[in-house]
Amino acid sequence: MPTELLFRQDAYLMETPATVEAVNERGGIILDRTVFYATGGGQPGDAGHLRRVDGSLVAIATTIYDPDDKSRVIHVPAEGQALPAPGEALTAVLDWERRLKRMRIHTALHLLSVVLPFPVTGGSIGDGDGRLDFDIPEGGLDKAEVTGKLQALVAREADVTERWITDAELDANPGLVKTMSVKPPRGSGRVRLVAIGDIDLQPCGGTHVRNTAEIGLVAVTDIEKKGKQNRRVRIALA
Repeated sequence: MPTELLFRQDAYLMETPATVEAVNERGGIILDRTVFYATGGGQPGDAGHLRRVDGSLVAIATTIYDPDDKSRVIHVPAEGQALPAPGEALTAVLDWERRLKRMRIHTALHLLSVVLPFPVTGGSIGDGDGRLDFDIPEGGLDKAEVTGKLQALVAREADVTERWITDAELDANPGLVKTMSVKPPRGSGRVRLVAIGDIDLQPCGGTHVRNTAEIGLVAVTDIEKKGKQNRRVRIALA
């Protein structure tokens, strides 16, 4: 059965009751539902723990999609954990502090793609920092100037919302796709669009804050030349 992805419905859910569907040969735990984001789109998989009925905890190091069935999510336990059994009821609990930093940075990276309106060739999200790679013909980017423009967008306190469109609608509007290296999550017949007020609109399957004000202070920490036309711009929460 597919795992119910509760983080798609509400990125602020910190925990959920769940039932163990299976434990694979490597010890990966598959639940019927989860608040844990699985690695994808440059955003790492969530960590946290599974709280069993007896109060004991199973530490989860990361979360990935099942390579044999992308509709299922595997919770990867840390080494040395006592594993639950199929059918067991428990509670899945996020490492919320880490997740929130990723949500703030992820939303800030959407704004960075507005400040620098160039094709995105790559990117990654860390715990309080992240980066985007841009296909920019000429260099000359100034950290202070880019930071100022980015912070000005944060300060607009724009609401972040999601809606769904069909694959066909996305195909009819290819300009929505900014990222050249990572394709929008597809396969179900529909694609999720993330809107930041009237500032930005693009397909994305990740987790974001509800308002840009929640990003707080953010700064460009480095701009690297990674090739003739490639510039890597790193940002971090201040």
